[in-house]
Amino acid sequence: MAATDRSREERERQVAAAAARYDESGDERRSVQRQQDAGVTFPDSQEALAARAARLLDRHAVPASMVVEAVRAEPLAAPAAYERILGVSKELQAWSFLPRGARAARTIARISVRENGRELPIGTGFLVSPRLLMTNHHVLTDADAARQCFVEFDAQVTVDNTPQPATRLELDPDGFFVADARLDFALVLVAGGPDQRPPGETFGWNRLSAQLGKLVIGEPVNVIGHPMGRLKEIAVRDNMLQVRLDDFLHYKTDTEPGNSGSPVFNDQWEVVALHHSGVPRTDGEGRVLRRDGQVWDPGDGDDAIDWVSNEGVRISSILNHLSALPLTPRQRALLAEMGPESGLRPAEAAVGPAAAVTPAVAASRPAVERVTRAGLRARDGAFGGNRHLVFLHGRSQEDKVPENLRREWAAGLNQGLVRAGLPPVDPADVWFPYYGDRLVEALTAHEAVPHVVEAPTATAAEVVAPTNPSARAVYEEMLGEAATKWNMPHETQLATERIGLGDVVGSLQKRLSWLAARSDLDAWAIALVFRDVAAYLDDRRIRDEVLGCVLETMPDEGEVVLVSHSLGTVVGLDLITRLSPAVDVVHLTTAGSPLGLDSVYGRLLVGGPKRPDIVADWLNVWCPNDAVAIGCPLGDDWADGLSDLAVVNARDRAHSIVEYLAHAEVARSIGSHLGARE
Repeated sequence: MAATDRSREERERQVAAAAARYDESGDERRSVQRQQDAGVTFPDSQEALAARAARLLDRHAVPASMVVEAVRAEPLAAPAAYERILGVSKELQAWSFLPRGARAARTIARISVRENGRELPIGTGFLVSPRLLMTNHHVLTDADAARQCFVEFDAQVTVDNTPQPATRLELDPDGFFVADARLDFALVLVAGGPDQRPPGETFGWNRLSAQLGKLVIGEPVNVIGHPMGRLKEIAVRDNMLQVRLDDFLHYKTDTEPGNSGSPVFNDQWEVVALHHSGVPRTDGEGRVLRRDGQVWDPGDGDDAIDWVSNEGVRISSILNHLSALPLTPRQRALLAEMGPESGLRPAEAAVGPAAAVTPAVAASRPAVERVTRAGLRARDGAFGGNRHLVFLHGRSQEDKVPENLRREWAAGLNQGLVRAGLPPVDPADVWFPYYGDRLVEALTAHEAVPHVVEAPTATAAEVVAPTNPSARAVYEEMLGEAATKWNMPHETQLATERIGLGDVVGSLQKRLSWLAARSDLDAWAIALVFRDVAAYLDDRRIRDEVLGCVLETMPDEGEVVLVSHSLGTVVGLDLITRLSPAVDVVHLTTAGSPLGLDSVYGRLLVGGPKRPDIVADWLNVWCPNDAVAIGCPLGDDWADGLSDLAVVNARDRAHSIVEYLAHAEVARSIGSHLGARE
């Protein structure tokens, strides 16, 4: 049977089941309608209203000033206060509602099938992790059906109302495929594009949550999809949740058959349901009726059906189902990429920095297993609760105590804040993702064999250089570009520079020595930074390990002030592509950064050199004697409003983050973007 025929038959079963559930919930729906006719805007339980109001307030999804105005005019019982807060949320949207909606829309793809030499659109899907796409079971009935399908992202019109070129990607059900007929969902792996990047790094992905409080009866829902296979469309505002069942939601909105597999969003662009079926009007025998009241026949077409509602599968029900499945550790690891709020965790055997230990890693470890330290979260309510200050460290932080590092960074920043006349920060109010131990383990696994170097002839450039051929090529490219940018003369001119380069020294060491001589940094320090940046940029496994580790200690929502240093500036730019759609980067500080090198920014996930749209304000601070920041100022190469600031650090601490943060101009730029402080 053709994939489209299987899909059509399964869809008809889902429509019949949705109609039956709609009839069975008639009493509940009529009760809701009576309450709404009597003026009750949100006819839901007090517990549901309380959970929803708490989620809105905790996530700063409603303007605090408007909440105060709504509840302070008169004494209110708790349920009435909840309704006032929900009313503010329903009627007033922050400016970010539209760009966040646009961001969420990028995660959505049209699904088409190849059949009999044709390509037929059959539904919609959306990314729920960097690599997993969710849609309906009746769209992708099994792995065989998925193998015949492909997805198209950005299948939409531009702001000028002209078609936008879509990005076509293949599905990989052999890598991951899970489906359930009753809940009508399918979850499938999406293959990377020509660059092998996970699609979520390009288009973003939706963070699913099993927590309560995402929607109450009477609130609007928003649906984005590809009705009837058309270019992407959105249904907003003129809709609402009608009935909440154990596993399904009924809501009013304008959708068509091609919307199968669309995400159903609340006004904060959190996914609350997987849209799977319209609900048709039926007669006493359960037969579908046309708009004219006659019994519908398949030959009449879907447009003739009298649709009375829509049904979606509750996301929490899907997540609960996934958590109970007997899956392999690799499958569990893929599900865990959905994020902590999904409630999905990797299998116990896969927990930790690596599920398997390579011989190189084992040889480098002491007899006692290394304790991999975790990052530090900020205390609740810091900077007013909606703004988050995040420090992102560079290399050479392994085996250090994250709390001590956080205090060191805060001490440097506080020096600058005092000089700028701004209040200091409490280290406990700062998020400090820590990837130092994970980076070392990933780098050790990256090297095929350990370095074995004869001490009398060893040079920093050769000892430190990666043994992996492709990473070494990146390392050499970086050193060569940096030396050129710092005006290294040809070899025939080097003798006059009196920097001690003998004939026995290779060209790689000559470049490194030139950088060391022209800066105040040790050659070994420069080489180690360049080596780690090269390995990170070259090996996707290292990049994924580091980014995954950082994301474990990052805010899932709110406004972020991100301060990064050295390798952390490279990690930070990549990190921006994987942040939750509910996060806005209101300010970015990069210090001592190698982002000015073509060999670096050309390999970033953001596809630089261009300031990412999510970054509202960017200050790059650099010291002319810092050889790691040799490509600075960045404004010469990076577009779109980047600001550069040159500072003078102590000669023996040219690359020190504490030195950078202690400058009043740097601290003022960071401190001016922080919210209220106790």
